[in-house]
Order: sequence, then C-alpha cells, then structure tokens
Amino acid sequence: MAEHLRLGLNVDHVATLRNARGGIHPDPVEAARLAAAVGVDGVTAHLREDRRHIRDDDMRGLKDVGLPLNFEMAATDEMLGIAADVLPNACCLVPERREELTTEGGLSVHAAQNSLRPFVARLQDLGIRVSLFVDPEVRELEAARAVGADIVELHAGPYTDATGEARRAELVRLREAARTARTLGLECHAGHGLTFDTVEDVAAIGDIVELNIGHFIVGEAVFLGLETVLRRMRALMDAGRSRCP
Repeated sequence: MAEHLRLGLNVDHVATLRNARGGIHPDPVEAARLAAAVGVDGVTAHLREDRRHIRDDDMRGLKDVGLPLNFEMAATDEMLGIAADVLPNACCLVPERREELTTEGGLSVHAAQNSLRPFVARLQDLGIRVSLFVDPEVRELEAARAVGADIVELHAGPYTDATGEARRAELVRLREAARTARTLGLECHAGHGLTFDTVEDVAAIGDIVELNIGHFIVGEAVFLGLETVLRRMRALMDAGRSRCP
C-alpha cells in the first residue's frame, strides 16, 4: 500500500467556464498553479479532438507549472504528435466520441490490443508513462498488461452514480480490480465522478495510489473557493487512507 494517496486535479472544466464566454478567464493554468501551492500532487487535462475545453496552448502552459502532467487523450496520430511536443509525465488513453458530454465508459482495451500495443510503445519511447482508463474488469486489466501499459485508471463512475447496495457492490468491484492490477504489476489510479460523499471509501483501497478528480472540485469551487475545496478533498482522502489495514 502506498502511504500517500496522490490527488490529481483535472482542470478541464475551468477551461469550460472560460470557453463559455471566450477570452482568458478563468485560466486552467492558474488553477494548476494554485493547486501546486496547496500541495496537490499532479494535474490532469483532456485535450479533445473538438477542443471543447482544453486547448493546445493550455497543455503547454500546464507542463510549465511544475506538477506532473497527466495528458488525457484519444489514441490518434494527432494527439501522439502533440504529446511528443508537450512531453507530459503521463498520457492516459481514453475513449472519445464527439457526441458525448463526458467520458462514458472505459477504453475497450481487449478489443483494440493490436492497435494499442504499438501506440503505447511509441509514447513510452518518448519517455512518457502510459495509463489506460478502463472499467474495473479483469479482462480489461489483463489486456492493459498485454499491451504494455504502465498504469490503469479505474472508471469510478458506476460507483459514484449508484446508491445503497448497488454502490457497495461497485465498491467491491473497484477493490477487487485494484488488487488484480497490483498482481499484474500495473500501477492503479481511479477517477470519474468522485465527490466529498464518495471519495473516502475509494481512498481506503490501499492498492490505489492516485485519484484524479475534476468536475466536482471545479463546481464546488464556485461556492467555496478552489483552495478550500482542495484542502477538504485532501482531508477526506487522508481520512479514507487511514482506514487501510
């Protein structure tokens, strides 16, 4: 178990607010700087094909903040070229459809092994660690290992969307998937939809070493301020981590 559970701030929706009106405010790069100042461990940004929130210049600015940069992207030649220019600490490969509001599910690694294997290798040849955003399923974890990924990020959306017994069942899925990832030699992260109400139980899963959280933090920051929300999320993560055996 990693003693310190890392928090990665996804700044996509700071850019969403900026783009709603145009101009330069609020600036996702400035949000990353503030996050660095309060001890956040990394920053995540998803550069989509349609540039609906993060833009190319944002990626370059985020790289200069000094936090490890996790570049979420589709597995396309265009994004590979940008990754080669930016050289982030890691690239997280995600499924992407222009019609979706947000990422709707994990990457189908098992079905795309032949195309993903050389793509993963090309990123790694640039010195970039490769993460795959996957549903918490053994078949997808085994496929992630087979294509040579360094990291898997477990899709926590079904857990955060569920209630009652269904949520408890999804938490078990996450716990078992994280254990399987560790057994396979994969670093394990989790993200998508985590909130103050849901983060603590996920933080208690000792095989998960990083949580990436964005939309909820940015939304709550409208009311409470970004620093306050980040500090509260960090405290809840630490409380959950203290429950690890």
